[in-house]
Amino acid sequence: MPLQVTEEEFDQCVSEALDSIPEQLTQLVDNCVVLVEDEPPHCEDLYGYYDGVPLTERGSDYAGVLPDRIVLFRQPHINECDNMEELVNEIHTTVVHEIAHHFGIDDQRLHELGYA
Repeated sequence: MPLQVTEEEFDQCVSEALDSIPEQLTQLVDNCVVLVEDEPPHCEDLYGYYDGVPLTERGSDYAGVLPDRIVLFRQPHINECDNMEELVNEIHTTVVHEIAHHFGIDDQRLHELGYA
């Protein structure tokens, strides 16, 4: 039987994952929002993605732009997990992965660190 999770429960897991990020790092996040959507676009196999200009690529002309976005997809997470503990861990991994992109860390380095 698939894991049953309400939108509110999922959103709470995302909030807890964000709260678990060390304050020293969250203070450095700049002009970035975290959103939750049900499914990735075009049937892609994604748990989430980062859309924006990483901090390492922002120059002195970076101003007046819309916020970067970290988007997490609810259904792929739920489909992959058998219980709430797995779901919490998978959401945490995705949140860390996408925030790392905001800091300019690429997929290869994230893979080396265990966040692929």
